[in-house]
Amino acid sequence: MEDNYEKAGKIAREVLEYGKSLIKKDTLLLDATNKIEAKIFELGAKPAFPVQISMDDIAAHYCAPPDDETVFSNQLVSLDVGVHVDGFIGDNACTIDLSGKNKELTEASRKALDNAIKITQIGTTLSEIGKTIQETIESYGFKPVKNLSGHGLDEYNIHSFPTVPNYDTEDDTKLEKGQIIAIEPFATKGVGLIHEKGLPNVFSINEIKPVRVPFVRQILNKIEEYNGLPFTKRWLGSSLPKVNLALNQFKKLKILKEYPPLVEKENGLVSQAEHTLKVDDKVKVLTL
Repeated sequence: MEDNYEKAGKIAREVLEYGKSLIKKDTLLLDATNKIEAKIFELGAKPAFPVQISMDDIAAHYCAPPDDETVFSNQLVSLDVGVHVDGFIGDNACTIDLSGKNKELTEASRKALDNAIKITQIGTTLSEIGKTIQETIESYGFKPVKNLSGHGLDEYNIHSFPTVPNYDTEDDTKLEKGQIIAIEPFATKGVGLIHEKGLPNVFSINEIKPVRVPFVRQILNKIEEYNGLPFTKRWLGSSLPKVNLALNQFKKLKILKEYPPLVEKENGLVSQAEHTLKVDDKVKVLTL
């Protein structure tokens, strides 16, 4: 019988392919985002995190705010989609080059992912995966983004043990049977480091605390339905002023975690590729 990780992986892949078809010149990024998130529900899953469509030098964590007016033109677009079935997560990503000028950069992250999957098995060390990714990306003349990584996946937990590096960290930790991991190479024309820049539109709550204001409590009740998974403003109701007030309240209570966009330090273009794998006697790519 197909388990929930496998269901989530299949749906994540179907949604990613659907999303790719929406990313076209003269299309609104917000429209594409809403349609992709709707497709997740249509296929019987829920978002593991808000759909992220990051462009050019933004490596990750760009999520459309409710008033986003971005229009696709000639950007390098990374689409990151995660879904869950009863908390079990499938996570995958790809890059679409709307300019037609960055074929090798998009190929570098994709090939690094392919090569990393080929060597992955029970007992593979994290440094072996990182080294493979690094060498592949550098063979194209680019750099891996060193302070972004792949990760383990657990029930209602997007980033669990282990951290799967994108360069040779000399970490001799070995993969174990039964682990679910996401391998996620990022290739860049820049220096290979990212930093937080810009306003966050992805959040999570790390603790539930009592709040007095009724509409703030209603929004917190809504957030509790996500079971600790990240959310975005668009999910919290039509009154943006009330949502902003609630988020400010959660920030004062020190229970709000913010995820600002992650931008390449030298503003170099970034490409991304990602699959979710189950480490077993025969490794299975769940999002293939």
